[in-house]
Amino acid sequence: MPSRQLGPFKVSAIGLGCMNICHAYGVPVSELQAERLLLAALDAGVSHFDTAALYGFGASETMVGKVLGPHRGKFTLASKCGMQGVDVAGDGKRVRVIDGRPETLKATCEAALKRLRTDVIDLYYLHRWDKQVPIEDSVGALADLVRVGKIRAIGLSEVSATTLRRAHAVHPIAALQTEYSLWTRNPEIAVLQACRELGVSFVAFSPVARGFLCGPLDVNAFDAKDIRRTMPRFTPANHARNQALLPPFNAIASEVGCTPSQLAIAWLLHQGDDILPIPGTTNVEHLLDDLGAANVRLSPEVLARLDALINQNTVSGDRYSDQANREVDTEVFERA
Repeated sequence: MPSRQLGPFKVSAIGLGCMNICHAYGVPVSELQAERLLLAALDAGVSHFDTAALYGFGASETMVGKVLGPHRGKFTLASKCGMQGVDVAGDGKRVRVIDGRPETLKATCEAALKRLRTDVIDLYYLHRWDKQVPIEDSVGALADLVRVGKIRAIGLSEVSATTLRRAHAVHPIAALQTEYSLWTRNPEIAVLQACRELGVSFVAFSPVARGFLCGPLDVNAFDAKDIRRTMPRFTPANHARNQALLPPFNAIASEVGCTPSQLAIAWLLHQGDDILPIPGTTNVEHLLDDLGAANVRLSPEVLARLDALINQNTVSGDRYSDQANREVDTEVFERA
């Protein structure tokens, strides 16, 4: 597995996003299946594992700690705070809450360290900027965690170039994470350039477009708790229009001699050595397929064809609902 720089850490060019094992796409997988997946990734050379307090309301961190804890020296561990499950009503049912207050971030870190079975988290992201709290205050709290040795580096997720610059003035930001793929080009508006000016690594989640670029999806068969049910691109009408992009995309994959998922991830890897995709899956076969993208080489002509085929002007539907869009701080393209 080739390596890339993630802030101060040298890691595998492709990491593993650990949301899928217990969160967001319906019924969580069994503990045995999650264990097999995590160990298969480690055995295949993955040295960058990304989780969060939000995922499964702590279940993902717990599983990562249980399975990978004995191998702690072999990988870079990334997690997130600032968005987690909270029992707001006092009825035992947790709901997602964005809370960037310094005291909350520090308490979340302490709980994460226990779940992850480690004494330090290598890269700790602010999962969402809580717009009720100045970004300087939230990053200042994370800087305190660096100073006391609880975390090694600070990251931000789903923020704009302007917010990144404000945060970086408080404490160096090692990495910025947001959605980036052929069908989500928002980082190209401004934040990628800001990352490069500041020396910030860019971590791309959902590199295969939440499964869309892997092959045919039946949106009507999505589990009731599948987050894609809330996303405009997966409404029946938009999905039907977007489906027209797949035959020519799959044809390019065949020409290159790779699978569609490998083509999608390889495109990202070709956007710059500072970009680190973190595909997520629950299937070992799919994992190994994704990792094969590290060895796919794309010509300038193929890259140009892909850029022309799938971009912000050819994809139907926004990436998030209006509510979810209000929760993030990323730049958006003007609607035609």
